[in-house]
Amino acid sequence: MSEAADTDLPIRAALPALRDALARSNSAVLVAPPGAGKTTAVAPALLDEAWCDGQIIVTSPRRVAARAAAERIAEVLGEKPGGTVGYLTRLDSRASARTRILFVTEAIFVNRIVEDPELDGVSAVLIDEAHERHLDSDLGLALALESQQVLREDLRVLVMSATIDGARFARLLGESAEVIESEGRAFPLRIEWLGSKAEQPVEEQVVAGILTAWRDQPGDILAFLPGVREIERTRERLVERLPDVPILPLHGQVDPQAQRSAIRRDPDGRRRIVLASAIAETSLTLDGVSIVVDSGLSRRAEFHLAAGTTRLVTRRASQASASQRAGRAARQGPGVAYRLWEEGGHAGRPEFDPPEIEQADLAPLVLSLAQWGTSDPASLPWLDSPPEPAVTVARQRLQAMDALDGEGRITQWGAKIAALPLPPHLAAAVLSAARSGQAKEVAELALLAQERGLGGRGEDLLGRLARWATDRSARSQSARKLAQRWAKKAKELVATPDRQTCEPALHLARAAPDMIAKRRGPSGEDWLSAGGRGYRLDPASPLASADYLLVADAQGQARGARITSALALDLATLEMHVPELVERKSIVRWNEAEQRVEARIERKLGAISIASGPDPSPDPQAIEALLLEKATALIEDIVPKSLVARARFAEIDALSHEALQKTAELWLAPLLQGKRTLSLGSSKVVDAILAQLDWNDRQALDRRAPRYFISPAGTSHAIDYDGDDAPSVQVRAQALFGLDSHPLIGTTPLLLKLTSPAGRPIQATRDLPGFWRGSWADVCKDMKGRYPKHRWPERPWEEKPSLKTKNAFSKGGR
Repeated sequence: MSEAADTDLPIRAALPALRDALARSNSAVLVAPPGAGKTTAVAPALLDEAWCDGQIIVTSPRRVAARAAAERIAEVLGEKPGGTVGYLTRLDSRASARTRILFVTEAIFVNRIVEDPELDGVSAVLIDEAHERHLDSDLGLALALESQQVLREDLRVLVMSATIDGARFARLLGESAEVIESEGRAFPLRIEWLGSKAEQPVEEQVVAGILTAWRDQPGDILAFLPGVREIERTRERLVERLPDVPILPLHGQVDPQAQRSAIRRDPDGRRRIVLASAIAETSLTLDGVSIVVDSGLSRRAEFHLAAGTTRLVTRRASQASASQRAGRAARQGPGVAYRLWEEGGHAGRPEFDPPEIEQADLAPLVLSLAQWGTSDPASLPWLDSPPEPAVTVARQRLQAMDALDGEGRITQWGAKIAALPLPPHLAAAVLSAARSGQAKEVAELALLAQERGLGGRGEDLLGRLARWATDRSARSQSARKLAQRWAKKAKELVATPDRQTCEPALHLARAAPDMIAKRRGPSGEDWLSAGGRGYRLDPASPLASADYLLVADAQGQARGARITSALALDLATLEMHVPELVERKSIVRWNEAEQRVEARIERKLGAISIASGPDPSPDPQAIEALLLEKATALIEDIVPKSLVARARFAEIDALSHEALQKTAELWLAPLLQGKRTLSLGSSKVVDAILAQLDWNDRQALDRRAPRYFISPAGTSHAIDYDGDDAPSVQVRAQALFGLDSHPLIGTTPLLLKLTSPAGRPIQATRDLPGFWRGSWADVCKDMKGRYPKHRWPERPWEEKPSLKTKNAFSKGGR
């Protein structure tokens, strides 16, 4: 076969060595700079090889690149796509039984090899632009290598890229894999550093850069922006400044015909401006482009492990990405690249973009591997192994939707989910809908959740669905047919419908309950999901008045991500049709304000509290358990300090706070039965604690630290063992008359805090005989004037003790 490509492509010099390498070995690596022609020249050059009697599959990272490459080769061959050369993407395909070279997106190749591990009728797999390290690219390569090692030794696997580490890929492919390098076209490329202005929106900076380039340089301009929103804002501004200039968007939401227009020169020979996302970084050659304006930003999907959701984030483009972008300007001749950042800061950018496998949701990968027959991703050949935490989370999510069993093996339901080329939760939703005869509508919603732009803009998926129904564009028609194929496949998988028809949103809710969200405030701006994540919604959205939403997509950081597409949910309908999602639970909790246990009935949907009210018949054991936990934590407040101090003085370790916490279930739990508060009464607490002491400790406590002091007058006074002056006791002086020796607690003198008949302090002493014979005389003089009815003898140690007045004492003695 004649080689379908330009004869002066630099890759031609490397093709003989590549053919020889693939004749000797079943694997090779081709490193070729941008513009060398590898995407369009390599596959045609291999068709006439002796080992190539089947089809060559070329994987492409993007739909537009797959289609453009196939159309270019077909054009050189004088054919239309679908003949010798074809392509297969999700929304568009041209292929037939005659197709020998088939360009496919990476995700479609993964589905193909999982369904047919032997790749019957395929002679070679070419992994193009491998340096981008997409998840499906790494997975497809790993599966192709396993198939080659186990089932198809004759299968050729060729890794192609512009900037990869060829030796590292060669080690992955095997000892016999050779690295072939090609020269690139050496057209001059000049870099202009325009600097950044942090105070300006990126679209305004790009417009300024484009206008500078338009004024200073000839040729078409290709500008790189992070996403569709910025592309549209830039286009709106340029249309005002350059009204007669073709300004063409190029991104995944543009229909195929408009993408072709962006790739090709203007038919009327006018200069044009192409505003592109990262879709134009690699694989594509845009005819006539000699100027690149690079915002220096890229937008990529990052999976948030804790929230279980994927979000789009804007990052600084890596040095490798910036190099690829700049190279677009010098593909066909000398070019200029304007960069909207400072030259001095370029070295501070990351050298390469991180492999997607390190940041992506791995649920599709884990399900594909389970269908492949392995529950351990580490058993496959990877350039970078999937992170174990992300694998674990993915496995848990798949098990929650019954796609995997407890051992990580695929279930019958999981096999049905895997049979639909959708993310697992969306596939599960379409299958659930097929059970109630609603597969078509939910398949269309699943497509809208992934294909931004279909049905226009707005967060309301049902509104977009209605607008899409009236859209007759080529892209919409292709998307509609794709959804119909999904629905048809789902109906075949579930056979007979066995569920009642319900709102379409409920099928998505059943498949992804964590994405149900409840409105937090009256404005509808703040939302809380069942998965515990916070979201934000434009208050002007028609969905802002809904009480509940099913969030289909959101963008932004983990906290407060912006809802970009959702469906309104009715709670009553949700509880009727998917009752298993709502948990009715009796909750006992400590009310700090009222210092009591309260029991409530709560209806919850994950992290969302639907309703809460008093529980008329709570579990008494749950209340007692919570009270015991709280009381144990507050043991120092529960146990009277006097008891602990007394035990400390007596050196009884069983009554320390630490020991009492350990034994709380024995002595404290019985006191809490039937209660809601910690008001237990100190005497009951003391009795309960003392009842736990063994006989020896109880005797030792009473002997070493008696609770009361009995005065000579027969009165009883509690001894205080707490404080710096312990042990001490308060007693009226008259109660101690007749006592001429100081009372002891063991060997420690008891501090006597003497009081007047009115209970007011007189003096404290640890030497009662010395006090009688010393300062007592001064006390008497003072007290006789204040309390003349009471006795104040000069020699109290010789008096009879009594608390009576002088008259009462003289009449009745003690």
